[in-house]
Amino acid sequence: MNQSEGSKQLQDYEGVVRYHERTKHHYRRFAKSLGYMDWRNQPNPFRFYEGVPVVKLPLLLHDPAANHLDLYRRRGNSPGPFCIDNIGGFLELSLALSAWKAVAGSQWSLRINPSSGNLHPTECHLVLPKMASVEAGVYHYNPFHHALELRAPAPASLMEQLAQHFGVDGFLVGLSSIFWREAWKYGERAFRYCNHDVGHALACLSFSASLHGWSIKCLNALSDDAIATVMGFDKVEWPELEEEYPEVLCFVCGNQTGDMPRGLSEKIMDGFSALPFAGAPNTLSEGHVRWEVIDEVAVRTKKPATYEQKYAYGQAAMRADPVSITASRLIRQRRSAVSFTGAGVLDKPQFLAILDKTLPRDDHAPFDVELMAPCMHLLIFVHAVRGLPSGLYFFCRDPADLEEIQAISRKDLLWQRVDAGFDLFLLEPGDFRRTASRVSCDQEIAGSSVFSLGMIGKFTPILERAPYRYRHLFWESGMIGQILYLEAEAHGLRGTGIGCFYDDPVHELVGLSGNRYQSLYHFTVGEPVEDPRLMTYPPYAHLK
Repeated sequence: MNQSEGSKQLQDYEGVVRYHERTKHHYRRFAKSLGYMDWRNQPNPFRFYEGVPVVKLPLLLHDPAANHLDLYRRRGNSPGPFCIDNIGGFLELSLALSAWKAVAGSQWSLRINPSSGNLHPTECHLVLPKMASVEAGVYHYNPFHHALELRAPAPASLMEQLAQHFGVDGFLVGLSSIFWREAWKYGERAFRYCNHDVGHALACLSFSASLHGWSIKCLNALSDDAIATVMGFDKVEWPELEEEYPEVLCFVCGNQTGDMPRGLSEKIMDGFSALPFAGAPNTLSEGHVRWEVIDEVAVRTKKPATYEQKYAYGQAAMRADPVSITASRLIRQRRSAVSFTGAGVLDKPQFLAILDKTLPRDDHAPFDVELMAPCMHLLIFVHAVRGLPSGLYFFCRDPADLEEIQAISRKDLLWQRVDAGFDLFLLEPGDFRRTASRVSCDQEIAGSSVFSLGMIGKFTPILERAPYRYRHLFWESGMIGQILYLEAEAHGLRGTGIGCFYDDPVHELVGLSGNRYQSLYHFTVGEPVEDPRLMTYPPYAHLK
C-alpha cells in the first residue's frame, strides 16, 4: 500500500467511526430521523424495471422434503439441475413473498427474507445461463410477480467464459441496496439497517441453495465497481435518491465447489461492460429527504478490489436437536413477532442447540458463503431457560477473541462456563428482564421473551485494516439473525430483530469501553401474542 492509499484508508476509517458514533442512540438523544411518518412519500416496496421482457417463474408444486437440519448441512441434499423450475424454487424459498396480511382496510405483503420495518431495501439480480425457454442474460428478480426481468441478454461466448472460469456449471446472484427505503423511516441510522437486511437476504439465499443441493460462495475479491458493472448499474438512469448500491455477488453451483475463484477475469468483466442493458427502474416515492451522512458513509465503505480470500471454519458436529418440522415450512412460516406473552420457555439443550447453529462450519449454511472470519459474539439476557439460572451470559463465537474480551470487561463478572467444550459463560445471575428492555430502547418485547441478546462485534481492529468491512459486520449480524428467526420457529416460538437500542449502555453492562467491540444488532425470542384481527392470505393470490 502506497502513502496515498494509506491516507485514504485512514480517512475512510475515521469517517466510518464518525458515522457509527453519530448514529448511536442514547438515553437522552436518538440518532437523527425525520421525526414523523411521511406517509405520502412512503416508498414502494417493489422495484420494477419497466420496458423489458418478463419471465414468469413457476411456483413450487411440492416443497423440498428436507428436514430442519438439512437447512445447515450442505451435503445432506442431492443437487438439482440448473433449470427454470429450480431457479424459481430457489428464489421462492429465499426472497419471495410469504403471505399477505390485512386489517381494517389495509393490506401489506410479507416476505421470506426479514427486513427492518418490512421496508425491504434489498434487491436481487441474477446472471443465468441459457435454459429451456429462457435466454442467457442478466435479470432482476421481481418478488411481487415472482418473475425475472431481462435487463441484458448475454452472448454464448460470455457464458462459456464464465463456465470455464469457475470450472463448473452454475449462475451468479447479486444483492443491492436502496438506502432511501430505510431512510424514509429511520433517517441517519438507515445505513445500518440496510446492511442488516443484506445479511438476512444472504442467509436466505444460502439456506435455499442448501435445500436445492447447491453451494453458494461470495466473490469476495470483487470491487463494488465490478459488481455494479455486472449488474449494469453504470448504465441506468436512476430516479432521484433511489439508486441501487452494489453489495455482494455470489456464485451458485453444485456441492463440489473445489478451489473455485473468488473473482472474475478482466476478459469476463469486459464482456459484462459491453452488454446492452435496458429497463427503466420505477420511481418509488414522489418526494425525498437527503441524508448526506448516509451518502458519505456509503463512499467511505466502498469496497476496492482485494485478494481472493478463502476461509476454513472446521467441521465440528452440530448438537443434536430433533425437530419434526420440515425446513421449507420453517422458511415459509417465519414472521417477526410484535409482542410476547411472557410465558414462553426453552429447555437448556434446546437453547444450546440454537446457539450452536450460529457457529460457522465448513460445508454448512449460511456462513460457508465465506464472507469473512467470525467477528460477532452474543451478549445474552436469559429469562426463561429451564436448567439455566436467569442472568447475563456471553457466547463467544470465535475462541481467539475470548481472552481479550475477558481482559477488557468488568472484573467482577463470573465467566462461569455453562457446558464443557462450549463457549457460553454466565457473567452475572439475576433477573435482567427490565435491563434487557431498557437497553433495547425500552421495548418490552426484549424483557418478556425467553431470551434476548445483543450482537457484540469486533470493531476497530477490523475497520482499521478494511473500512468497507463495516458493512460486512452488519451482514454477519443479519445472517445470525436469520438463524435465530428460523430456530425460534423450529421450537414453537417466534423471534424479531431489534435495531433500536442504546449502544453505549449495552457496552457498559460488560464494562466494554472504547470502540474495539461494538453492539450492532439486538434480537429477541419468545412466545408470540397473535392478533386475531389480522387476516392472512396466500402470497401469490393476487396473481390468480
